[in-house]
Amino acid sequence: MKLPFAQIDAFASRPFTGNQAAVMPLEAWLDDAVLQAIAGENNVAETAFLVRDESGEADWELRWFTPMVEVALCGHATLASGHYLLEADPSSDLVRFRTRRAGILEVARHGEGYLLALPAYAPAPLPLPDALAALGLDGAVETLRHPGGYQLIVLESAARVLALRPDFRALAAMGDTLNIVTAPGTDTDVISRVFAPAAGIDEDPVTGSAHSVLTPYWARRLGRNHFSAYQASARGGHLACELVPAEGGAEDDRVILGGRCVTVIEGEFRI
Repeated sequence: MKLPFAQIDAFASRPFTGNQAAVMPLEAWLDDAVLQAIAGENNVAETAFLVRDESGEADWELRWFTPMVEVALCGHATLASGHYLLEADPSSDLVRFRTRRAGILEVARHGEGYLLALPAYAPAPLPLPDALAALGLDGAVETLRHPGGYQLIVLESAARVLALRPDFRALAAMGDTLNIVTAPGTDTDVISRVFAPAAGIDEDPVTGSAHSVLTPYWARRLGRNHFSAYQASARGGHLACELVPAEGGAEDDRVILGGRCVTVIEGEFRI
């Protein structure tokens, strides 16, 4: 069997920056074990699998796998999937994805890049002593958590975020959590780093889903719904963040992330 394959750098304006995602459209869903094996073979942060949606709710079904697990939400691979599909169809300006645990997601053209719509996951204050110990921190400004498995640690300076040297084994022992460390930025409003060793990703290059948590937190703290963000991994990535409040209440708020993509590999995957 030959499967179309593209590797795309998301939240990137040039190759070798941003976060890598493999995008693979399928005629029908393969067995979950095969999908996981393909993601392991690709060995990038996420592999996005697409199947035409027959429900009428969206254009495509979308699932995401790290080299080790299927995840509930992945922003950068959704952006990459939108880029893949919209680049192939210049007449379209919007693509909608139906996901299993994150609802309907959208990617729309915007200037030279795209806008990605994700759910807003507002975190609540909670002590996180194990995370602080694994990150080698004491005296963090704030610790918060969202029940979807997101842990947010807020520090006072970008320098302290950049200086982190986590114990990845200790973080992995805490289970499948996304550990987000953030502070006010220097060149941008916000800086962050993100760690997910239990999912096979010690440090994620640029994490859209982390900004589903960061955006409602920083919008409240900054007192405005628009801000700029930088995820300070070795590859690095810039994001424009916006919180869009919903009339139905905070649980229906949306996060809009702006970014660009670059396709770096196209070919066939053979199984």
